[in-house]
Amino acid sequence: MKRWGIQTLLCMLLSVCLLPTCRCANGKYAQKLLNDLFTNYTSALRPVEDTDFILNVTLQVTLSQIIDMDERNQILTAYLWIRQVWVDAHLKWNKDDYDGLDTIRIPSSYVWRPDIVLYNNADDHFTGPMDTNVVIRHDGQIMWDSPAITKSSCKVDVSFFPFDAQQCKFTYGSWTYNGNQLDILNAMESADLADLVDNVEWEVLGMPAKKNVIQYGCCADPYPDVTYTLKLKRRASFYIFNLLILPPSENVPLIGKYYIATMTMITASTALTIFIMNVHHCGPDAKPVPKWAKTFILQHMARMCFVYEVGENCMSPQVERQEPPPVKNNNCTMNGQVGPGRDDCVFRMEGGQETAEESEDMDQMMSPLGSIGRNPTNNYSSWKNGVYMSMDCGESGAKRRCRKGGVSDGEKKDREVSCDERQLLRNIEYIANCYRDQRATQKRTGEWKKVAKVLDRFFMWLFFIMVFLLSLLIMGKAI
Repeated sequence: MKRWGIQTLLCMLLSVCLLPTCRCANGKYAQKLLNDLFTNYTSALRPVEDTDFILNVTLQVTLSQIIDMDERNQILTAYLWIRQVWVDAHLKWNKDDYDGLDTIRIPSSYVWRPDIVLYNNADDHFTGPMDTNVVIRHDGQIMWDSPAITKSSCKVDVSFFPFDAQQCKFTYGSWTYNGNQLDILNAMESADLADLVDNVEWEVLGMPAKKNVIQYGCCADPYPDVTYTLKLKRRASFYIFNLLILPPSENVPLIGKYYIATMTMITASTALTIFIMNVHHCGPDAKPVPKWAKTFILQHMARMCFVYEVGENCMSPQVERQEPPPVKNNNCTMNGQVGPGRDDCVFRMEGGQETAEESEDMDQMMSPLGSIGRNPTNNYSSWKNGVYMSMDCGESGAKRRCRKGGVSDGEKKDREVSCDERQLLRNIEYIANCYRDQRATQKRTGEWKKVAKVLDRFFMWLFFIMVFLLSLLIMGKAI
């Protein structure tokens, strides 16, 4: 048992001692391989055994990140990993001659590289891929992985912003070699999106690849290329929530504050406009304007907002007119229908103070009475002056006497009025009451319209003042 442990220890010590020797041997063979490969090698010529042979280059693109989308200048900035694979006929070796060395990694400037560029490059400083190392296998296959930050032209259509979708193309092809000298193959049907970093503004839907063979007008030879189409969809929530409600920074910019305040005032003004329109279109069934509204809105606020009726000014405000009392008929129903058990009817109109307009309207309505009876002139003047008048009618079938009461007893005279004339008086009474109801309805709706007009003028001045003060505040902080 003890002897077996000693043997194991000796084997371990021998392995440790021989390990640096093996490493040195591999390094030695790698240096020898490098010298043997590049003794008569030139990176200026296409690495083929026969110049008539076509050199195939396999292209694979990996999208790592979308850095920026400049809609105004229509430039897309992206971070890509580009892999190019081809076979160099002059860089082959037998790995058994070099202690089993299978691959070596050397600077890419040592070998020939295909001049594959981005056709739609929009960078001010045109630069190619980064000079990273290449991996060379013993069969001559070269794999070149290089990162690149590209700026490519992209046609952007913002007609449906922020619910738009864009398609940006990346077209790769050889700048000098035609299709008979260098052919480009796509390694995959689409770009690799496994390592893509999510963008807060854009969602990547896909990036399919397609090979094209184009013949330009300058040359008869075909020129192949591989076009990657990046399909993007804008995240509408980024603009709706982050920019309007929750800005993506701790300090909200001044223009953001101004925009949010303006949107708030516009929303409030829209709601107030709906309220004022409802007040303006109050119909005949609406309640009368309250007394406090008549005092505060129609008088004080109307003067403050310079809202006056036609013919009214700030020096002589409009005086509220009183409605005349309705005609009372206790003995007859409307439209000439006599109440049950009554043969006599009394038509009375109590005199009172009336405005000139109401008196004139009443004269027009009651003017047909002037043609009733034997003395039309005196009868008409009694209605015009608002004198108390009563007509007592007797039994039907005989002539009915009516007594007219004036200001003094000396002016009272008896008149004979027929039944047809009594029916006419009832019709006039009905028309007069309808006219008063119409006037009351018009007055009530007119008051509500004036209330709406005053409120509209008040909120308009309030909106202008708030916008002006807000602009001064923002400009004052900016300066």
